Amino acid sequence: MEPVPKLVLAYSGGLDTTTAIKWLSLERGWEVVALNIDVGKSREQPVIESRGVAAGAVSVRIIDARDDFLRYFAFPALAAGAIYQDAYPLATALARPLMAKLLVDVAHEEGATAVAHGCTGKGNDQVRFDVGVQTLDPGLEIVAPTREYAMARETQIEYLKEHGIDIPWGQKGPYSIDENMWGRSAEAGVLEDPWVEPPADAYEWTADPETVSLAPEYVEIEFDRGMPVRLDGAELGAIALVERLNELGGAHGIGRLDQIEDRLVGIKSREIYEAPAAIILHTAHRALEAMTLSKNQLRLKKQIGVEYSELIYNGLWFSAHHQDIAAYVGSTQRHVSGVIRLRLGRGRATVVGRKAPDSLYDHALATYDKGDTYDQAAAVGFINIWGLQTRVQARKQLLGSLPETLKIAMPRGQE
Repeated sequence: MEPVPKLVLAYSGGLDTTTAIKWLSLERGWEVVALNIDVGKSREQPVIESRGVAAGAVSVRIIDARDDFLRYFAFPALAAGAIYQDAYPLATALARPLMAKLLVDVAHEEGATAVAHGCTGKGNDQVRFDVGVQTLDPGLEIVAPTREYAMARETQIEYLKEHGIDIPWGQKGPYSIDENMWGRSAEAGVLEDPWVEPPADAYEWTADPETVSLAPEYVEIEFDRGMPVRLDGAELGAIALVERLNELGGAHGIGRLDQIEDRLVGIKSREIYEAPAAIILHTAHRALEAMTLSKNQLRLKKQIGVEYSELIYNGLWFSAHHQDIAAYVGSTQRHVSGVIRLRLGRGRATVVGRKAPDSLYDHALATYDKGDTYDQAAAVGFINIWGLQTRVQARKQLLGSLPETLKIAMPRGQE
């Protein structure tokens, strides 16, 4: 008798992956190990084990990956300034490569020949899981029941009921939700109409910034080589620091994002995000870099941040391209240490104070008061050299057609 093939499923405890356990074991004959990777904030966490066993998993393994997620995925993205399309701090996208890595690790430990996930064929996560697994172990089969059979939500609920699993899935609300410590996303339902203002129930982590009545609050965040290490002078672990900033920021209505974004598969989607801690930390980190990086470093790093965000969003974490960018980012953070003070209030995190031991801000050069060490007389020679190329070109090419040149720059109707 041939042994039953074993498969490791990335298990969230939601409808798609609970259905997948039953379907994979009953219809496809797999022995399913349900792997839950805890990256924080999941509302399903208290029922993961009991629900997975009820659905037919031979075992449910739970890995607390919150600290690793922040230290090795979220914080490096913070150091890079990785914000997708100028808005999204990449919470879900950053969790997927970690999950793919742990799926492969557990598959090796369990002697499994396949891994599975609950992604659809329309989203980004299928790419992130598949590419991650294929890169780390191309010998593993990848099974995606939701993508392969496109079972509607109602069909999945009925299928589970037929097999004795009757859970009030409808109580979860009208939105598709993904949550981890770095952020929360909501989509589907009325949010699919981009003209509709997000209803109040689309948000859970943040107070309405228009009605919040809290007085502004000040926080001080200390960074060491680009990584946040202290909050208000207290040294905190990554989990405690992010949890506290999510709490503080959410109470002040900070971190709400309403974005039309471009999915990797070519679809534009409307996403509602809440990311209080991520928004506060990115704001503080940018302010510290403005003090400690040169103009040219800041210019190039901004471009690198865009590239890094695209790489993460598009599922290319396990690539040589990522290794190269990460090496550059790490080099830029050598002197990004210091403290940033922010005022939190009415939906905004505003930088109000900065200090850094390796700051490039020189008060003696910047001041207009006594103690000014800047040699103003040197400006004349600098301007003469700086403008040389412009003067030469004007004399050789532009002076004879100066009126036409000026017309180009004038608004219509004023020629």
